[in-house]
Amino acid sequence: MTKSALIVIDMLNPYGHQDADKLTRHVAPTVEPLARLVARARERDDVELIYVNDNYGDFSADRHELEKRAMEGERPDLVEPILPPAESSFLPKVRHSAFFGTSLEYLLSHLEIGTVVLAGQVTEQCVLYSALDAYVRHFDLTVPPDCVAAIHEDLGEAALRMMERNMSARLTPSRDVFAQKSTL
Repeated sequence: MTKSALIVIDMLNPYGHQDADKLTRHVAPTVEPLARLVARARERDDVELIYVNDNYGDFSADRHELEKRAMEGERPDLVEPILPPAESSFLPKVRHSAFFGTSLEYLLSHLEIGTVVLAGQVTEQCVLYSALDAYVRHFDLTVPPDCVAAIHEDLGEAALRMMERNMSARLTPSRDVFAQKSTL
């Protein structure tokens, strides 16, 4: 069986930026399904849990600093349920794609990952660009629509359609992702 990776993108967010109000309206309904998906991923031997998060231009900020800033931000209720578990991999990023300027491609190759499951924010930006980068690197893609959040609903829907049509992404409800028992 092919190993999978759940990649949680940019969920450590202090929500003090432009468009934060629009974004948080769409993030709120994703937190519970994403927390359940993370919990299922942690139970599986054939799934790696990887968090990739914007460092917001602070190249000295590590995982713990980003967690702290997010928890001290405007919406800790959207952050606390999906904080990265200690055993999960964590990669800081500086641009939209989870692959750009990070060691994600190397990590996925090293772990022999075949399928990438993308969750997080922002659907029409970081999730979309990460999906394209995963696709051109020949990873199978799954995106649970209930675990991604857009700033602009229409652009988020268009991004999901693009991922499905142009990148062969499976748009699968989170309840069905990692739902079957591992055969490993």
